[in-house]
This record gives sequence, C-alpha cells and structure tokens, in this order.
Amino acid sequence: MFTPQGPTLRELAVQALSSVEHGYDLLAPKFDHTPFRTPDSILDAVGRALEPMGPFGAGLDLCCGTGAGMEVLRELCLDSVAGIDVSAGMLAVGRERLRSDGPPSLAWVRGDARALPFGSAFDLVVSFGAFGHFLPRELPGLFAQVHSVLRPGGRFAFPVMAPPRPSSPWYWALLGFDAVMRVRNAVRRPPFVMYYRAFRLGDVQRELSRAGFEVELHALPEFGYRRDGSPRCRMVVATRGPGTAPA
Repeated sequence: MFTPQGPTLRELAVQALSSVEHGYDLLAPKFDHTPFRTPDSILDAVGRALEPMGPFGAGLDLCCGTGAGMEVLRELCLDSVAGIDVSAGMLAVGRERLRSDGPPSLAWVRGDARALPFGSAFDLVVSFGAFGHFLPRELPGLFAQVHSVLRPGGRFAFPVMAPPRPSSPWYWALLGFDAVMRVRNAVRRPPFVMYYRAFRLGDVQRELSRAGFEVELHALPEFGYRRDGSPRCRMVVATRGPGTAPA
C-alpha cells in the first residue's frame, strides 16, 4: 500500500499518537506517497462531473492537505482558488508542490473548517477524504460554515464511496481501524479523530438539507455499480439557494 518514499510503520505510529494537527505536520513530507491521499481516479471523475456545471469564479478546497483538490479547482475556476487546512506542514508542502502564477490565483490558508475565516466569497467548495476527521455531531456546524462562505447558487461537492459489504475484507478492516481509534482516543489525549465508518450518506443528506442546501446525488460511473444497481461512488452536490439560511 505504501511506496518506498512513504512513511515507516514507526512514523505512522508516532503520527497516530499525536493530535490531528501535529500528526499531519509530521506526515506532510511523505503524505503524497501514502494511500491516504485521494486517488487521481476519484479527483479526475469529480472534475469531469463538475465541468458541465461551470465554469465557476472562485473555488475553495476544504481541508486541502497538500492541494490535490486545488488542482481540480484550478481547471474549473476562472478567478481564484483557495485551500484551507489546519496543518501548517501540509500547507507548506502543497505550496511548494503546486506553484502557479494564475489565473486562477492560488491562496493557502491555515484555519479550522469549523470556523472558516471567509465571507460569502466562493462559487464552488470541494472536499476530498477529510470528513472522517469530524464527529457526526460536528456535521451541522461544519455544513453551516460551508453554506456561509458560498454565494447564492454556489455549490458544495464531494465524493462518497458506497460502504463495503460485511462479506468484504474491507468491511472488517475499516471496522477494526475505527475500533482501534476509539480505544486510542479513550486512553490518550489529545485525540486523533479519524473514523472511516462515521460518515453516512443518509445522515449527510439530512444535515445538508437542514443547513439550507438543496442536495443532489450524481453517480460516478467510472467506478461501476454494485449488484443491487447502486453506484459504487457518488458525488454529492449541495447547492445554496438564493437567500437560503440554515434551518
């Protein structure tokens, strides 16, 4: 799963025993050589699905890490692209890796997604692979923050993979990972919040609607379909209506 340039098992253990912020600061130089980075196949599929909805003016990559989502945004946005992340280390690597004189211009912002330091400045917000760092009770506040930084008609888009079946080894691997993280967080502080099974599509749709979004699901056919005909991967598109406010 890891390339020779990726972190060692010891380095991953040190990261997991740190806070989320410090852990990613430590991981940042090798992050792009781990399976934690969103695969290009998902990034490309989301970009293709969003292209007919654009072009967009200003875009924001929420929890941008080293900027993989910002590469998608700069193909879709005409004016500016910003990325926000809590880890200064991840931002430093991204800033060095992804250079552009624009347009669109690029901006890297250190901040918390739960307290976004922007006004209603964006036409498109994307996020890739970050929602496991938020507890279910934090979703209403998180989605309200995204709603507040979008202009009327602006969109919030992100991919969601279908959960593995109990017959799949991945089901038990993710279940085991979440169980280990819960034990770790029960006995050590500060916590490292990363739960793969806590972000459920039904809950997400409900909380987005409560935050004032109109929610649509778009199948990403590149990833195929399950036996019951449901897509293996969907893109959620939540649109801020004119004058809408959280319920």
